[in-house]
Amino acid sequence: MTSTPTSTPSTPGDYHDPAAHGRLEVSGLAKSFGPQQVLRGVTLSVDPGSTTAIVGPSGSGKTTLLRLIAGFERAEAGSVTLSGRTLAGGDAWVPAHHRGVGYVAQDGALFPHLTVGQNIAFGIDTSRLPQGRKATRARVAELLEMVSLAPALAARRPHEISGGQQQRVALARALAREPELMLLDESFSALDAGLRVATRRTVAKVLGDAGITTVLVTHDQAEALSFADQVAVMRDGLLAQVDSPLEVYTRPVDRATAEFLGDAVMLEAWVDGDTATCSLGAVRLAPTTRRGRVQLMLRPEQIRVDEHGPIRGVVVDTDYFGPESTVRLELTSGREPGCETSALARGGEIISIRHSNAFIAAKGTELRLRIEGEAIAFPPDA
Repeated sequence: MTSTPTSTPSTPGDYHDPAAHGRLEVSGLAKSFGPQQVLRGVTLSVDPGSTTAIVGPSGSGKTTLLRLIAGFERAEAGSVTLSGRTLAGGDAWVPAHHRGVGYVAQDGALFPHLTVGQNIAFGIDTSRLPQGRKATRARVAELLEMVSLAPALAARRPHEISGGQQQRVALARALAREPELMLLDESFSALDAGLRVATRRTVAKVLGDAGITTVLVTHDQAEALSFADQVAVMRDGLLAQVDSPLEVYTRPVDRATAEFLGDAVMLEAWVDGDTATCSLGAVRLAPTTRRGRVQLMLRPEQIRVDEHGPIRGVVVDTDYFGPESTVRLELTSGREPGCETSALARGGEIISIRHSNAFIAAKGTELRLRIEGEAIAFPPDA
């Protein structure tokens, strides 16, 4: 006889550990759709009031993880705990509308037949507002102000406001439920670039001021790095690395993570002690136990133009992006006297750097370079 998971239709305030208010714990979550295993034992901790971005390529399992946390899907193994209360796992199962979790979808999912005010009021628990409609209207106005929208917008329909305003209305509707956890599922991806940044900043401030624990799913690396206190990189149904934005970008655990999070200069190198020798000469390394032949990683912005630099390269071509350019250079063998060389320190290799001055990057120009910071060593077959 098989047991049926019990449903716990409790209010969000029940069974909580006050000391863990807003803390999310995901442990060993596994989920398959037919023969395809989408999540393979995902474990993640999110501190109360903090923001975590889950980033990864399409099909890596990001949205499935979010849906399991929200209660829209059931996992085959593992557990979800919020504020010390088990939402899913073993025989426990709390329905989505009793979890104390807010959810904002990619398109906002506003009701087109309702006004902005009615959309927001839909999320309000009117049993907590003894003064009826007057109190509801006041709460709607308060929520609109919270997300930096004018009270006059309450009378409009969703199609009468911009995409960025629609996302903020969706956030206000989710905030109306006074959630302990907010889930953002690609919530800014449909917006134009400038609007996306402005909306993201507004949302981050609102959630930060309210002290609401937040999990954002995105495929946009820059969005993840700029939005979150913690970044979780997902690949093939597992979390490859979970750390601060600075750590995952500057010290990725493997080459696949490094190249997913941003442009990377990969070079063959030989490690001896705390330095590596490559086509750029001797390069300082981040702490590593690796020795011998490796793949060396530098971010393009670590290779700086310096008129006194020991490295020489000739501009092959340039991609102009406005505030900065990506410059491809062919390294030349001529180096300053006293600069270490080896069989790997050779000319002819092509590298990419970033530079803010497009006027120095004309094709055929020789540039002098230096390296800033430490490189990361990966296995030679990475």
